Amino acid sequence: MLIREGQVAVITGGASGIGYGLAEALAARGVRLVISDIREDGLIAAAASLRGAEVTAVVADVSDEASVRALAERTTAAYGRVDLVCNNAGVVCPAAPLWDQDARTWQRMIGVKILGVVHGVKAFAPLLIEQGTGHFLNTASSGGLAPLPGRTPYTGTMHAVVGLTETLDLELKQVAPALGATVLCPGLVDTPLGQNSAALGAIELPAGASPSMRSLAAARGGILSPREVAESALAAIEAGRVHVAPGDGVATRARARVDTLLADITVA
Repeated sequence: MLIREGQVAVITGGASGIGYGLAEALAARGVRLVISDIREDGLIAAAASLRGAEVTAVVADVSDEASVRALAERTTAAYGRVDLVCNNAGVVCPAAPLWDQDARTWQRMIGVKILGVVHGVKAFAPLLIEQGTGHFLNTASSGGLAPLPGRTPYTGTMHAVVGLTETLDLELKQVAPALGATVLCPGLVDTPLGQNSAALGAIELPAGASPSMRSLAAARGGILSPREVAESALAAIEAGRVHVAPGDGVATRARARVDTLLADITVA
């Protein structure tokens, strides 16, 4: 799908991080925006900072199907159409082996990362299908392409988003060739995801933890900005690619996983 001035994009988790990076990149292309987040204060600040862009801000909880349906209704009321739906909202989980992860963590990760995408697709797919054009961008992680020990709820749900998106792309193209889906699987990104997850009760940050990933970014190379990730994602959408995985070492880890998988299943 080519991204053009005047189109309409919806971005969940749009108040910060990759979501805000997507909003910036799309606004720079003249796309009209609906940005959504569960955090009203962050959403208001993000909308105000997108100067010169046409922005509608909507508070929504992606784990609640009715809330996402209301988001779709607000979008059509504001703009009458939608061209790109970015199911981006996310949280992280505590660092612990699978057997020490509690049920609430699994419920939260499944609710936000898996059902959040499902709710977004169910609410917006009929609109795209009626138009015969449009695209979904579902944010996963490099953790959806290779194992990430100590974060099983995170890794498991990210793998689900990858498989869901691959299948969704095929289903959409069976309806109309101008429909499609892309899954975004970035490596390290300089975002406040940990701090936002702590504010929502998903994790507990250690005492004295850095207020952002900027200190980590200063100490290690290869950490992307949200805007860099967003530009990679938009380029993949325009190229018709189903997968995009920016970041140092992501392709290497994914290749190692695929090589291991093929070695296991091709044993005579």
